[in-house]
Amino acid sequence: MEGGRKNLVGGNIQRYRTEAGLTQEELAAALQRLGWDLARGTLAKIEAGLRRVNDGEFFLLAKCLRKEPFEMFRGVKAAHALDVARQGRD
Repeated sequence: MEGGRKNLVGGNIQRYRTEAGLTQEELAAALQRLGWDLARGTLAKIEAGLRRVNDGEFFLLAKCLRKEPFEMFRGVKAAHALDVARQGRD
């Protein structure tokens, strides 16, 4: 996988955020209201695939974007999942 992406959902997060007419600042603020102290820069890293997303963060992102969790994986290929899973190995 190109660039050693650390998550599978970053591209869809960016797409759904844009479709919702939200800036990164606005989505980060919405996530903060749910209790996740997230900076805009961290959201940018998630969207770019440079930062992992844990399961709790994943569900908060889906909730803020008004998507069902399965929708966050739309278009993701199984081979990419294995590549991302391997990123945590030394």
